[in-house]
Amino acid sequence: MPLIALTGGIASGKSTIARRLADHGAIIVDADQIVRDVQAPGSPVLQQIAEAFGDSVITAEGALDRASLGAKVFGDSELLARLNGIVHPAVRAESQRRFEEAQAADPSAVVVYDVPLLVEARVDDPWDLIVVAHAPVAERLRRLVELRGMDERSAQERIDAQVSDDRRLAIADVVIDTAGTIEETRTQTDALWERVRAQ
Repeated sequence: MPLIALTGGIASGKSTIARRLADHGAIIVDADQIVRDVQAPGSPVLQQIAEAFGDSVITAEGALDRASLGAKVFGDSELLARLNGIVHPAVRAESQRRFEEAQAADPSAVVVYDVPLLVEARVDDPWDLIVVAHAPVAERLRRLVELRGMDERSAQERIDAQVSDDRRLAIADVVIDTAGTIEETRTQTDALWERVRAQ
């Protein structure tokens, strides 16, 4: 079972690549979805977050108030490290469980781990292939402002909070250039799929 890590900065076109690979039959394991799942109301992770950051990060309904938590940890490397220390181990365990589940269901499946924080958290895992979605910072900034409705300052802060493109590109086995059209991104993704299936 090939295990592929797919990463890229915010608004880099990673989701477009993941959807195309899913169209071809890959099983996508979404790290962001796992984060939401392990932080669900009543979960041990949510309880630890409340203990570490206070009840103000929990909504009246008992769910995580992402905006409130984000406001606390953004720009504070110490608090962010504390949050990551709670969340990352749980995400690692759950993603591993999902990889094993996918392999048990279909030993020849191609499993793609869609993971924004690969460089920060999972770079040393035994991936068969690391794929990086890449678009220049200016293009990603434009997408965040025009497509996601962010103001420019918030968008820039989000980009700055992630590791540099250079560090991401340094670990890539395959780079998919997403600066062009969606069709061009899909064509490169199709070529990646052919390569993976030929192995």
